[in-house]
Amino acid sequence: MDPKTGLIRGEDGSDRCWWHGGLDDYRRYHDTEWGWPIADDRRLFEKICLEGFQAGLSWLTILRKREAFRKAFADFDFEKVAGFGEADIERCLGDKGIVRHRKKIESTINNARRALELRDECGSLAAYFWNYEPRPEDRPASMDFETVRRLATSSQSIALSKDLKKRGWSFVGPTTIYAFMQAMGLVNDHLEGCCCREPIETARAEFARPQK
Repeated sequence: MDPKTGLIRGEDGSDRCWWHGGLDDYRRYHDTEWGWPIADDRRLFEKICLEGFQAGLSWLTILRKREAFRKAFADFDFEKVAGFGEADIERCLGDKGIVRHRKKIESTINNARRALELRDECGSLAAYFWNYEPRPEDRPASMDFETVRRLATSSQSIALSKDLKKRGWSFVGPTTIYAFMQAMGLVNDHLEGCCCREPIETARAEFARPQK
């Protein structure tokens, strides 16, 4: 990694953000998922739940367990997860493929029920979440290494976290929510010089923001 730019040059000659560490699966996630704008409710629900499971762990740990999480939680179909009961909690607690944390499992079920309420109110989760996309003038002027390393929350992630908690969601603190916003493309936090930054800027410019 270049200590000044935070970029890693891959075998393909492309520069990428440092955090994938050269690991194949993490690099694929960096290239094909992180930061690309998403309006699919199931994927948004999955990500916000998995960010909650990540609390105290690394995202790589969760990423490598993601398929097991999908199997355990009905592919994060929140209509189905909202119907989970105590037997499902016990089943998940016995599943070695996921993070067996009772409060986080219960939180996922609770959040599925809250997601149904949110969809009924706003038409979709996407319309609700994208309402918190920051304005260009609220973003840092430069996405250099020093700036990106400092970005753990934002005024928008704090506001979104506060509103979700008011609505009864759990494991949705401002840092968790900012990581969710980074991953789902509400912001583009790829470093300047990263091979993904400009393609994602183009994708965001062409992206049709969902409306309530």
